[in-house]
Amino acid sequence: MRPAARITAAIEVLEDVLGRHRPTSEALADWGKAHRIAGSGDRSAIGSLVYDALRRRSSFAWMMNADTPRALAIAAAGGAFGLSVEQVIGLCDGSQHAPSPLDEQERQGLTRSLDGAPLYIQADIPEWIWPAFVANFGDRAVAEGQALARRAPTDIRTNSLKATREKLMRSLASFGVRPTPFTPTGLRIAAPAGTERIPNLAAEAAFQAGWFEVQDEGSQVAAMLAGAGGRMQVLDMCAGAGGKTLAMAAAMGNSGQIYAYDDDRMRLKPIFERLKRAGARNVQTLRARDTEALDALGARFDLVLVDAPCTGTGVWRRRPDAKWRLRAASLVTRQKEQREVLARAATLVKPGGRLVYVTCSLLPEENRGSVDWILGERPELALEPTAARWPDTATAPVPTSADGARDSLLLTPGSHDTDGFFIASLVRRAS
Repeated sequence: MRPAARITAAIEVLEDVLGRHRPTSEALADWGKAHRIAGSGDRSAIGSLVYDALRRRSSFAWMMNADTPRALAIAAAGGAFGLSVEQVIGLCDGSQHAPSPLDEQERQGLTRSLDGAPLYIQADIPEWIWPAFVANFGDRAVAEGQALARRAPTDIRTNSLKATREKLMRSLASFGVRPTPFTPTGLRIAAPAGTERIPNLAAEAAFQAGWFEVQDEGSQVAAMLAGAGGRMQVLDMCAGAGGKTLAMAAAMGNSGQIYAYDDDRMRLKPIFERLKRAGARNVQTLRARDTEALDALGARFDLVLVDAPCTGTGVWRRRPDAKWRLRAASLVTRQKEQREVLARAATLVKPGGRLVYVTCSLLPEENRGSVDWILGERPELALEPTAARWPDTATAPVPTSADGARDSLLLTPGSHDTDGFFIASLVRRAS
């Protein structure tokens, strides 16, 4: 497909996403099924353009003075395909499979500066969330929002049960992997530029052999700070697909016991194959929604990890469509769910044990707000400074939390080049 046809295709997909409120991945998959003539390179390029348009939907719409699929796709095409403004204008000539010629407003929009735009538009953050961003980040709020609107790298975690980071680096050298800055097991492949494709790592022999898992370094830091160690009793209470469960199993050297639980059996489904591939033998998976079995375990755990349900604002660079679907009511629902899971988790931590609370959110209501709530409800719990748990195995000093806190850690794309993750460690007093 010619670049012009790819722009037209992206407009069609965006019409499906924005007009029918469909998940982007589904809309792209359906477009591919309906256009079998498009090759894998075409589908990849179209997907990149669609995601780039959604990442910067607010600023592109302001520049183009229109929030239409056509305006967004045309505004994003230059960066997505590595084209100049003149080249984008030239591609839109109305020929077969090409967008119709640009009018004067569209031409001007391609070069309009954002200097006069409101700050929330410059940051590509929904206006109703902007006060929370300013409260969290102050004068860095725009930069943090802009970092969330850029493409993300691909991070992987070496499975130390089967390989070393050095061995994995040699195996994946063709992808240009580099060590991540904080964890001793992480490797990074730079975000693709222009029409470069995201690598298909699942096809690699090293992946099939269980040498690594794809996992953002922010998530790896959360698992590292949890501090799971040999012979411990650990509960991963919101295990999902098992990324942090697998990281902790490796850190424990297959000793001790991890119980993996999640309310959603479909989220939990991938964990079984992943455990088998990774060679993790110290994990027992509990039946989804079996809260009676969960509660029956009692306060036996050295560590309870709560990767809580949240709005997912920290992963907007990977899921930009979610940014524009989020509503205030969803935030209220997530906070209620967080309090419910924290209340249950607190009953399962033994005296002297720890409850580690994690979200992939950048909103203070979901982060420190939920921590302050459980501290008020359970006075036997106390926050532990991040530095107290930062391990000697880390490959960098304790990072500065993006919100300035010392007793919790907020990682962000703008400050740490990770997805957004909040991590707080609460100790249950022994007395």
